Amino acid sequence: MTEAVHTHHEHRTHGSHTPHIEGHFESSEIVRDIVIGLSDGLTVPFALAAGLSGAVASSRIVVLAGLAEIAAGSIAMGLGGYLAARGDAEHYVSEKQREEREIIDRTHDEEQEIYEIFEQYSVPRANAAPVLEALKQNPTAWVDFMMRFELGLEEPASNRAHRSALTIAASYIAGGLIPLLPYMLVQSNFMALKLSVIITLLALAIFGALKGRLVGTGGLRSALQTVLIGGAAATVAYLLASLLNNHSHSL
Repeated sequence: MTEAVHTHHEHRTHGSHTPHIEGHFESSEIVRDIVIGLSDGLTVPFALAAGLSGAVASSRIVVLAGLAEIAAGSIAMGLGGYLAARGDAEHYVSEKQREEREIIDRTHDEEQEIYEIFEQYSVPRANAAPVLEALKQNPTAWVDFMMRFELGLEEPASNRAHRSALTIAASYIAGGLIPLLPYMLVQSNFMALKLSVIITLLALAIFGALKGRLVGTGGLRSALQTVLIGGAAATVAYLLASLLNNHSHSL
C-alpha cells in the first residue's frame, strides 16, 4: 500500500515559505484486491479442509486437495481480477471517446451539463461561466472534467489489470495456506481440524476487523460477520461430508 503526498501551494509564515503538504491514501484498489483474495482464500480452502476431514482420515489427502484447490482458486481469482480491470479500462476509453465527440458535436448540451454539475454544488451560473470558458479553451481538460464529475470515472493505471491479478492471486494463496498449516504439521486429522478451526477463525476475525476499519463499517461488526460466514461454510462442508461418508459406508 502506498501513500501519495501532494504539495499544493506554499504560504508565507513568519517571513519564510513553508510548503503545505497533504497526504492522501491512494491504494483503495489494492486494498480491494487484497480483501477479495484474502476473504475467499481463507473461506474456501477452510471449508474444503473441514469437509474432507469429515470424510477421510488422512491429513496428507487434505493437504494435497487443499493445495490443489489453492492453485486452481488463485488462478481463477487472479484471472477474474484481470478481466474485471481490463473491462474497467476498456469502459473508460469508450466513454472518453464518446465525450470527445460530444464536446464537438453537441457543444451546447455539454455546456449545460457543466452548469448542472456546478448547480449540484450550489455554484450559480454566473460563477460557473468563467470556469466553462476556461475549459472550452482546453478541450483535454474539458473531457477530463466531464469524465470525473459527470460520469464519476477515474482513469485506470496502465498496469492496473496485471497488478490486480497478481494481488488477488497472492492474497488468495496467503489466505488459503492458513487453514492448511495444521494439516501439514500435525498427523492426527482430528487434532489438525481443531487447530485449523481455531487459527482460521482467529485469522478471519483479524481480517474482518481490519477490513471494517478500512472501509469504515466498524471493526467488531465486520469481524463477527467474517467469522460467521467462514465458520458456517466450514460447518456445512464438514457435516455434509460426514453425512455422505456415513451413507456410503452403510450401502
